[in-house]
Amino acid sequence: MRASILSPSRADVAITAVVTVMTVTPVLVPYRQPWWAVALAVLMSVPVLWRRRAVLPVGAVVGCATTVLAIAVEPLPHSGALVLLLPYGVLVCTYTFAAADLSRARRAGGVAGLAAGVAVSLVVPQENLETYRYLLTAIVAAYALGVSARARRAGREAEREREARVREERAAAVARERTRIARDMHDIVTHSVGLMVIQAETGPLVARDHPEKAEAVFEAIAAAGRDAIGQLRLILGALRGSEGLGGPAPALGPQPGLDALPGLLDNARRAGLDVSADVRGEPRRLPSDVDVAAYRIVQEALTNTIRHAGASTVRVRVRWSGDTLEVEVADDGRGGRELQEGHGMIGMRERVTACGGRLAVRPGNPGLTVAATLPIG
Repeated sequence: MRASILSPSRADVAITAVVTVMTVTPVLVPYRQPWWAVALAVLMSVPVLWRRRAVLPVGAVVGCATTVLAIAVEPLPHSGALVLLLPYGVLVCTYTFAAADLSRARRAGGVAGLAAGVAVSLVVPQENLETYRYLLTAIVAAYALGVSARARRAGREAEREREARVREERAAAVARERTRIARDMHDIVTHSVGLMVIQAETGPLVARDHPEKAEAVFEAIAAAGRDAIGQLRLILGALRGSEGLGGPAPALGPQPGLDALPGLLDNARRAGLDVSADVRGEPRRLPSDVDVAAYRIVQEALTNTIRHAGASTVRVRVRWSGDTLEVEVADDGRGGRELQEGHGMIGMRERVTACGGRLAVRPGNPGLTVAATLPIG
């Protein structure tokens, strides 16, 4: 109910009614003025109703009517002149003009027109100093109130924009985190489970033909499972901490990087691959995203080799240079014959792109080479 009472349209009607009564009444009471003076008084007040839609045209009509009335009408006896010199319509239009969002050119033109109208209204009738002071004070106060209202409105709009920007940034951060978690989950599950499946499939054959090696197979399965559980705990801990359910986020260990590469290659060797590693250059501390991306690229490439390529040998190369890190994984399998990009390959590209690097997948005859160049400078 209160919102409807204070709605802009009802407020405009109320303001117009008050301004009209305050402007027209002194022209009619106690001394009746000519009809054209009443018409000018109406033009000084009624157009205020449309000031929000067209403040400059309405201000021009109200200002001109006010100036003509101030020049043409003789001052009323006693204190009537003071009443006639109260341009309520001009004051309301001045406030609205100052509060409106106008271009610099339109605002400058409006201020110039307002100043000219006020000057003519005061100079031509040869008003006294008290009238100058009274009228100018009222107009300056109305303009200052309008500027203040515009500044408050701009502040509220800026605050809403900041809140909307913060919401968008939070939503984007959540989306990026979900994408990162999905990539990590895919890499961990496919790699570890793939190793476990390969070892489990070969386990019966090893136990039958080479019983002395069976223990190593089972140990490889257990090691892959323990590694998967450890990394999944990190991801699930990050999920719990990002839910915002209260309390501090759990302490999480770092994600694996290139320092965990030897263990990753050992797991691939347990799966039956002949893996060689060639590291050249001077290793140094990497940004966390680049370090994790390099590890995950090798992990995903080895997973694809184990699960799909049917390869027997894999060559892993790491090259450290001044401002780049080059990681390459090449196998001798059949991956190059039918190159299809699944979620793992897409995840590798997303990781490399997020770091500002490049990923190249080159089919060979035989085999497949995955090469990533990551900026570290």
